[in-house]
Amino acid sequence: MRRHLIAAGAGWLLTVSCTHGSGASSGASLAPVSTPASTPEATGRGGAAATVDVRATSAAIEILKGGGNAVDAAVAAAAVLGATDLYSCGIGGGGFMVIYRAEDQRVITVEHREMAPRASSRGLFYAGDTPIPMPEVMTSGVSAGVPGMVQGWEVALSRYGTRGFAEVLQPAIRVAEQGFEVDQTFFEQTSRNVERFKLFSSSAQLLLPAEGKPVPVGAIFRNPDLAKTYRRVAQEGSRAFYRGDIARAIVDTVARPPMAPEAGHPVRPGVMTLADLSDYEARIREPVKSTYRGYTVYGMGAPTSGGITVELALNILEGYEPSALGRVDFLHRYLEASRLAFADRTAYVADPEYVDVPVAGLLSKDYAAERRKALPPAQAASGEVLAGNPFAFQVDPSVTRSAAALSAAPGLAALAPSPLDIPNRETTHVTTTDKVGNIVAYTCSIEYEGGNGMVVPGYGFLLNNELTDFDVPPAPGAPHANTPEPGKRPRSSMSPTLVFKDGAPVLALGSPGGSTIITTVLQTLIHHLDFGMPVLEAVAAPRVSQRNTPDGKSQAEPEFIASPEAAALQARGHVFTNVGPMGALTGIRFHPDGTVTAIAEPRRRGGGSAMVVEPVSRPGN
Repeated sequence: MRRHLIAAGAGWLLTVSCTHGSGASSGASLAPVSTPASTPEATGRGGAAATVDVRATSAAIEILKGGGNAVDAAVAAAAVLGATDLYSCGIGGGGFMVIYRAEDQRVITVEHREMAPRASSRGLFYAGDTPIPMPEVMTSGVSAGVPGMVQGWEVALSRYGTRGFAEVLQPAIRVAEQGFEVDQTFFEQTSRNVERFKLFSSSAQLLLPAEGKPVPVGAIFRNPDLAKTYRRVAQEGSRAFYRGDIARAIVDTVARPPMAPEAGHPVRPGVMTLADLSDYEARIREPVKSTYRGYTVYGMGAPTSGGITVELALNILEGYEPSALGRVDFLHRYLEASRLAFADRTAYVADPEYVDVPVAGLLSKDYAAERRKALPPAQAASGEVLAGNPFAFQVDPSVTRSAAALSAAPGLAALAPSPLDIPNRETTHVTTTDKVGNIVAYTCSIEYEGGNGMVVPGYGFLLNNELTDFDVPPAPGAPHANTPEPGKRPRSSMSPTLVFKDGAPVLALGSPGGSTIITTVLQTLIHHLDFGMPVLEAVAAPRVSQRNTPDGKSQAEPEFIASPEAAALQARGHVFTNVGPMGALTGIRFHPDGTVTAIAEPRRRGGGSAMVVEPVSRPGN
């Protein structure tokens, strides 16, 4: 008897043909995963999710409808993004997850940042006394950190989830195996990296299958090797990734990059070992916490600088009343507060297991008042500003002015801006909540678009190049908090953020975008909390980012540069560089009546996807 079965779920379609009686099977004919309609805003109850990709959001909703919680849904969505947004995130990378547990009203974080191999050193980033050019490091084994994603997922699920890998990875397995329709964003991402992917036989085979060309828009992209890898993890847990065949393949890829015969030149090998993988540990860390105009703000602490920098900038801005200032005056202060906060970020924030990060000092209201004195009220600073001295405001006497603080000395904090710091071409963010009020803000990445360019042969995922997030001073011996060291985790800018008022959740959000992640989150908070914009309007508003670069300029989107506010700010000495779209924010707004509004970018990166379990109508968000 021959039967044709059709099973439909949230965002997927599977057709299977099978035969009974003779024992022979006719095999399976897999239709590509369908793409449901995408919307950047959805209001309702019972849970919600927002991501850059409708298939990932659908996976989260599928898990929520099946009884999973916000953590389960976040992992399911991230795994799907590893297939559909593989140039931004995946199991070859890592991330930062901020979790709110409704049952005990507690915020915790799961840090699974990539780690430098134990044999790594500062010297790997220099040729003699000269830093190796960043593009050369970027596409190499040297730049690959030990991936943390799979273990981070396992720790989050085992401690705070309700489902295991066997269930939450099923949507991603379907998407990877059945394939999905390539959109313009995916095509452009591939196109920008053709020359890098051509260097490696495994990357070219997967990503440039049509005579060295990207898969065209509208065609189906399948990744059966990734589906195989996900199945192994679903069956065996993180052990399948950090030991055995997959681990050996990762180490071989790093140590002996799979060069294509026509590559023409080798790339630098890395020093990762099997012991680096088997010894990797995700960390449960306390969040960083501050207040802003009656709100309580939680963020991710070091080794990301995101939470500390956002909260320090907010503390500085808290000394100014938006209603007493014009919009231009407040935007000027936002830019200058960002400049000051970034000066401190560069000087002091790094892996807390290697550096004494003066968190209490940096987030002290008294320190913010001191830094506010350095904010010019009328004119933009003409260039890079120096870091302050948060150690003078440090409550914990065990954290003193250490060697890390030497990087704040004149001439040492200033580093050339990285050519990798492109505002919107790497990283992704997932935001979820469930019917009982648990919340996850989760930012994950493989660093640059396409990571280090190397697909692990036979397993379908790209490796990260997160070690380019270390700072490499002009001279090998120059002190700096964030220089490469064995086993160290590089500083990040990822900024998953939760906002509460009177103990109740108000907003969860985060974004990709390199170091502009920090200003994207900060500016969205200001738009919503200070300017009173509805949350989707706050997300869509034109962006501008000041990060204390040596030239003193701010990066901005073209819509901002064309605005009257920009003209007025230019009259105050602000200089803007057009960098195109910044970020791809997703978030969830929580309302007093128990409904929530999930939001995603309406236009940037082709627009994101927001969904709720039970849609309802609600006037105004």
